[in-house]
Amino acid sequence: QVQLVQSGGGLVQAGGSLRLSCAASGRSFSGATMGWFRQPPGKEREFVAAIRWSGGSTYYADSVKGRFTISRDNAKNTVYLQMNSLKPEDTAIYYCAAGIVARVTGLTGYAHWGQGTQVTVSS
Repeated sequence: QVQLVQSGGGLVQAGGSLRLSCAASGRSFSGATMGWFRQPPGKEREFVAAIRWSGGSTYYADSVKGRFTISRDNAKNTVYLQMNSLKPEDTAIYYCAAGIVARVTGLTGYAHWGQGTQVTVSS
């Protein structure tokens, strides 16, 4: 059974940094894409970043380019989202996801989801 367990998040002032982690277990993820999505209060879930487990290609939403970095640790089967220069509009519940996907920015195709973690950025 695939499990994605998230950690990190919390409350930070604008301009600060946080790192989210997503530990994956239950199968090989060598052919999968790992993604981070977020859902701001009262809004739809949206794409943040993704990484191909094999090869390491990365993808970012325009709103986070240059501020967020997605990375993976193969030995630990863990994906990270380093978030710098945080803004109040980054406030959301963040979810990691895994799946065999053709379109990394879309929700469909990601078969497995983490439990979500709150990130709050105060102004």
